[in-house]
Amino acid sequence: MDLQLVLSFLGASVLLALLPGPDNILVLTESITKGKRNGVMLAAGFNSGILVHTIIAATGLSLILQTSEYAFQIIKYLGAMYMFYLAFLSIREKQKEPGLDKNKSEKSGAWKLFRKGFIMNVLNPKVSLFFIAFLPQFVNKIGFNVSLQMLILGFIFMVIGFIVFSLIALLSGNLSKYLDNPKFWNITKWGKATVLSVLGLFLVFMEM
Repeated sequence: MDLQLVLSFLGASVLLALLPGPDNILVLTESITKGKRNGVMLAAGFNSGILVHTIIAATGLSLILQTSEYAFQIIKYLGAMYMFYLAFLSIREKQKEPGLDKNKSEKSGAWKLFRKGFIMNVLNPKVSLFFIAFLPQFVNKIGFNVSLQMLILGFIFMVIGFIVFSLIALLSGNLSKYLDNPKFWNITKWGKATVLSVLGLFLVFMEM
């Protein structure tokens, strides 16, 4: 792999992870309302889903999403339905009562949060299309196996995304003790539901 291409990829990946988007906004709100551990687990789920899209892109299966309208529509609507479902669950969330063991509740729901982020990422066909367009730009065609290069780049992107999202979770989680009041809880709750709903609508109206 070309060192200059790898360094360019690193820079581009950091910038993309820092850009405001539904994923890091959800990590932010989750961390503020429920604690930084929740945000880190959600970040882990989001970024683990990148491996699936990387494998799809590296093996050429994402070409199906580009050429098959039927396959694209199925994945798109499944993703949209899941976003709306999560928005509904967000609206029904209730603020934790004072005195609850926050660390205990976070630990018990770790796998659920990881799975939530993972499914949200995997069911977004736009991510697969993004990776098939993004990764080849940093592949050296005269180097070793192209698919292997793409897998390595995808892994690097996943690690960078997890680090950036985790930093967001850790920093915002420290604000929870200052913002633990019903008014702020309602704002973040409806903010999270709005982000999920907008993402769902985006998927519904997204074209190939």
